[in-house]
Amino acid sequence: MELRIAYISLTVFMLIAIIYGGFYTIETTVKDLKEKTKKKKLLVIALILWQVYIFIMAESGIIASYSFPPRFAIALILPSFLFTGLFIYKNRTSKWIQNIPKQWLVYVQTFRVIVEIIFVYSVIEGVLHKEASIEGYNFDMIFGFTAPIIGFLVFKLKLLNNKHLMYWNYLGLAVLASVIFVFMTSIYKPELYGSTTALLPMAGFEYPYVLVAGFLMPLAVFIHVLSIVQLKKIK
Repeated sequence: MELRIAYISLTVFMLIAIIYGGFYTIETTVKDLKEKTKKKKLLVIALILWQVYIFIMAESGIIASYSFPPRFAIALILPSFLFTGLFIYKNRTSKWIQNIPKQWLVYVQTFRVIVEIIFVYSVIEGVLHKEASIEGYNFDMIFGFTAPIIGFLVFKLKLLNNKHLMYWNYLGLAVLASVIFVFMTSIYKPELYGSTTALLPMAGFEYPYVLVAGFLMPLAVFIHVLSIVQLKKIK
């Protein structure tokens, strides 16, 4: 029960962070009061609907399968990535992107440390296999620790610049890609890890554990891409 609470609590915290950041951006970008209210409502409704969708997908059992193509990836990850690409591409020249404080998009990535800590306990509880955690081939915790360091070096000490920040974002995306690779191969190519059966326990497809694939991981990708677009615009 405590493990489930940890996943849900982190998700709620990140939802609050998104809403706070979204409201701030709307307030500093939109002048019309009615338009502000409309956009704020749209943001909250969209986030709630996506959470409901994740819950339904998990509780229905539709994504709980080792068959190929991967149902959980098609139902959760693919839509998230498509949204990220289309939404940011459509708004790449919008003023609101520049109104987001650059440091927010860096420091917030620290949440990935918490995700990986929860992963360690997930391994202990048998919800996750160790290869997908810091005990195996998941180095996302290490990257998460770099977020406050990079933020301090760029925004406080001014020892690094936007170019270095851009490279850091690309590295973050590469790390996330490697994590996805580990998860996928642990299911469809378990022999790479010395197993003849899929390593991800079926419990990993249950709610709230699917929040990682359906929300937390795509959120990290979204923030990286948003930061890259912002930095390119500044350049």
